[in-house]
Amino acid sequence: MNIFQLEVLSTVVERGTFSDAALDLEVSQSAVSRAIAALEAELGVPLLSRGRFGAKLTPVGERVLNHAHKMLDLKEHIDYEVNLEKGLYHSRLRISSFRSAATHLLPASIARFRQQFPSVEVTLSELDPAGVEQSLREGQTDIGLIPLPRSEEFNTIEIARDEYVVLLPKTDSPPPKNLTWEDLSPLSFILFNYAECTSAVKGHWAQCGQSFEVGYVIKEDSTIVSMVAQGLGAAVLPRLAALPIPDGVYVRSLPTRLSRIIGAATLATTPHAPAVKMFLDVLSQKGMFAHQTQA
Repeated sequence: MNIFQLEVLSTVVERGTFSDAALDLEVSQSAVSRAIAALEAELGVPLLSRGRFGAKLTPVGERVLNHAHKMLDLKEHIDYEVNLEKGLYHSRLRISSFRSAATHLLPASIARFRQQFPSVEVTLSELDPAGVEQSLREGQTDIGLIPLPRSEEFNTIEIARDEYVVLLPKTDSPPPKNLTWEDLSPLSFILFNYAECTSAVKGHWAQCGQSFEVGYVIKEDSTIVSMVAQGLGAAVLPRLAALPIPDGVYVRSLPTRLSRIIGAATLATTPHAPAVKMFLDVLSQKGMFAHQTQA
């Protein structure tokens, strides 16, 4: 018994005649007849009854075909794994991301990917979102992590939501767990000098009919957290950008919640290489990674 014989049996039953099966399989009708005859001879039972209206399964043929379908399905899985490995062998995956996602989201995903595909060379570059986009356009990056939404030149999938949190210096009396805008209005804020976050915070404040005082504008998120810890003001940052949060800082949600969507982007005009497809499955926990959880 071999796979070709099982494929012939399945195709004859599906198409109804030996001649139609031969056309589908792109072999001669005599090759189909020989494959069925050899299979029946090996098994010692008739699998098909031939008549003027075509070929029909015998009762035992029905049972045999049921098992044959399982074997053919397994062959498809084997072919998939082999072809996938051939496409991944000694291939390269280039990832770029803004800092907080690169620090807190990607390492666990890269580790899971490398466990399955150790022969793939993986590189990671930290860039700002505009730099990630440009790297994708120039073909220097295969997958980029950026805040969403982006322009239609990119295909994107959502992989995480990152809440903006209020960072407050430690005082003798802790702030309430549920802040109000009145709690925030007298504070001086240390603003993140990063266009997308700054615009999101300012727009959110304005949408809620609020205004805020800016004491400092700082480029590095880690510097902002340190300044809050030293009592130099409050701040609003995405939680991932604020990590690690020192003991000298309170963390609270905004009175009206605000989050940024983090997505994985690929250039829409570039077909996915096997390594790219597999890593997107890691990020979205699909395919072979569907039952794995983030570390």
